[in-house]
Amino acid sequence: MTELGTATSTDLGRTLERLQEAEPLVQALTNQVTMNDVANLILHWGALPVMADSPGDAGEMAQIAGGVLINAGQIEEYKVEAMIEAGRAANDRGIPVVLDPVGVGSTSSRKAVAERLLSEVDFAAIKGNYGEISALSGVEADVKGVESIGDYDDIDETARSLADSTGAVVVASGVEDIVVDHHRAVGVAAGHEMMGEVVGTGCMLGATLAAFCGALEDNRAGALFGTLAFGLAGERATDLSYNGPASYKTNFLDSVAEFSPAIVDEIDLEGRVTRLE
Repeated sequence: MTELGTATSTDLGRTLERLQEAEPLVQALTNQVTMNDVANLILHWGALPVMADSPGDAGEMAQIAGGVLINAGQIEEYKVEAMIEAGRAANDRGIPVVLDPVGVGSTSSRKAVAERLLSEVDFAAIKGNYGEISALSGVEADVKGVESIGDYDDIDETARSLADSTGAVVVASGVEDIVVDHHRAVGVAAGHEMMGEVVGTGCMLGATLAAFCGALEDNRAGALFGTLAFGLAGERATDLSYNGPASYKTNFLDSVAEFSPAIVDEIDLEGRVTRLE
């Protein structure tokens, strides 16, 4: 298994090859705001997207999926039931399930849904912004709608606490992404400020983790290399001409579609992943 704290170009290139060879079916139970973007991103990484999010169908689809994304951006009762149904079915098969607790900490309703999901489904990875991860860990957080605001100086320890209590690999996304398991925490320095100007990049990161974890046998490697590849693709999107957030978003999707081992060989990963003490 890959230890958190190691990430070479060779490792990342092999991971991309494995993802394209495995071509996992990724079931995404996500919100309507970003559904199309999530589906396209899964496809561009080399996986197969399916958006089965209705009770009955959700559980059946999880029986054949290679990875499942549960994005709690919309919490209608029937959607929550479908999330739990799909999560349990995936758990029964040993298929990785990724949780994106969108907006948890902003309302009591979202908090209750997140707590129910954690109590009824075992997650391979949990991804959220600094505020969401803090709120999910029981630490005071400032979440406005679905956005994280405020200061989070101890986010690595907060994420470690959540990893300890859930057994999941935790990804806290921010200016520097933090990837944590119950042994170790690393910082991932990759990405571009334009990613924050596009609604849905957080949801797309969750989809990326589901695709990478679905292709690999090691959830730590899936979370680490998925987070790293996502940020690097965001950087490369600025190499193409863009006029603002809309054209940057198109560039980003194209950058993901073109991301390959050959491109990775051209990127210096020195200092991109650092261990946090």
